[in-house]
Amino acid sequence: MSDDVLIVSGGSPLKGEVRVRGAKNLVSKAMVATVLGESPSTMYDVPRIRDVEIVRGLLELHGVKVTNGALDGELRFDPSNVERAGVDEINVHAGSSRIPILLCGPLLHRLGHAFIPDLGGCHIGPRPIDYHLEALRRFGAVVDKTPEGLHLSAPDGLHGIKYELDYPSVGATEQILLTAVLAEGVTELSNAAVEPEIIDLICILQKMGAIIKVHTNRVIEIQGVPRLGGFSHRPIPDRIEAASWASAALATKGDITVKGARQADMTTYLNVFRSIGGEFEIDDNPVDGGIRFWHPGGDLRPVALETDVHPGFMTDWQQPLVVALTQANGLSVVHETVYEKRFGYTSALNQMGAHIQVFQDCLGGTPCRFGRMGFRHSAVIAGPAKLHATDLVIPDLRAGFSHLIAALAAEGTSRVHGVDLINRGYEDFEAKLANLGATVSR
Repeated sequence: MSDDVLIVSGGSPLKGEVRVRGAKNLVSKAMVATVLGESPSTMYDVPRIRDVEIVRGLLELHGVKVTNGALDGELRFDPSNVERAGVDEINVHAGSSRIPILLCGPLLHRLGHAFIPDLGGCHIGPRPIDYHLEALRRFGAVVDKTPEGLHLSAPDGLHGIKYELDYPSVGATEQILLTAVLAEGVTELSNAAVEPEIIDLICILQKMGAIIKVHTNRVIEIQGVPRLGGFSHRPIPDRIEAASWASAALATKGDITVKGARQADMTTYLNVFRSIGGEFEIDDNPVDGGIRFWHPGGDLRPVALETDVHPGFMTDWQQPLVVALTQANGLSVVHETVYEKRFGYTSALNQMGAHIQVFQDCLGGTPCRFGRMGFRHSAVIAGPAKLHATDLVIPDLRAGFSHLIAALAAEGTSRVHGVDLINRGYEDFEAKLANLGATVSR
C-alpha cells in the first residue's frame, strides 16, 4: 500500500480541539523578507508544513543560516552571508512552490542577481507571473528568460515606481513590497491587496526599518530606505486552516474548538457560517483562546455567496465550505471570482453522492474577470445529499482537504490518494484528526 494513501472511515462527528499556528500565506513570505535584513531575525509559531521546508531549503542554498530556536515553532535566520546559489541546486526545487519568484527583489538588492526556476503550486489556474516580472522591470530589473528559468539582474540598481495593479493580486503586492523597501525613492502601489497576511508582512517590514503607509482605497506608499535590520515576530494565525476545521465540524455534525483562531481575521467567514446555521463561540483569552465551531442539530440553511479579495469571502474558504453545503436543505450558489479553475474538485464529490452543477455563467453580482471566457466558475449545490465512501485522488491543497472532509462525512470507508499534498499547508493534520476522534490510517 502506498504511504500517500489515507484510509478514512467516515460517518462519525468530529469532536475535540485542534490548534492552528502561523498562517501559511504569511510565514513563507516573512522567511523571504529575512534576506533583506543585515542582522538576524526570529519567528515564532512557525508551522511544520512542507512549504516552510521548501523555503528554508531555498534560503539555505543562498547562504542564509536557518536554525531551530529553543521553543517549539521558533526559527532563527542569519542572512549575513547571502550568496549566489547554483542553477542546478535551485532547480532541485523547481515546480515545488511558487515562493521563489518573491526572492527576486531581495536577491537583487543583496547580490545584484537572481535566478528563479520553473514555478509550481496548486493547479487551480495559470496564476501568471506577468505582474511580478512587469513590476520588477519597472523597478529597473533586466529579465532574461532561458529554458532553465529566469535570470534577473539590476545593472543600475532598483528605483521606486508608481504602479497600479489590474487586479489586487496578493503575490504581486508582496513582490512590490519586498522590492520597494530598499529601492531608491518612493513607490506608490495602487489597487493593492490588503489581506490580513499583507498587513502582517507590512508590520514585519516596519519592524526591520521600512517606511510603509497604507492609505485608503488600496493605495500603499513605500519610502525606500538604505538598509534594513532583522525582526522578531509572531505571525497571525492561519485563518484558512481555522475555517477548514470549522467547515469539517458542520459537514460531520461535529463540535471543534480551534485554538489560536482569531475573530478579526475571520469575520466574513463567521457571518456565512452563522447564516448556514452553524454556531460558534469566541474565547479571547490571549494565551489559550480560540473559536469553538459546532453543528447545533436540525437542518443547515443554503446560502448564496461569492468569493472575492479581502474583505470579501476568501477563495481558499470555499472548497471546505462547499462540502458542508452539500448537507444544507435547499439550493446554494457559489460564484468563484478569484481563480478560474477552482471547481475541479466537485466531480469527486458528485461521485460520492453530492448534487453539484458547475456553470460558465457568473451566478452573482460581483464583477468577475471570467465571464464569457468559458470557465466553469459558478456552482449550484443541492442538498441535503447522503455521501457515500469512494476512492479519491487529491488535485490540490485546499481541494484535498475538502475531499478529506467529504470522506469523513460519508458513510463507509474511503481511500484518499495524494494526501501528502495536504502537508503543504496543514500541520500534523493526521494527528489532529485522531484528536478529533476520526478513524484514519495509512
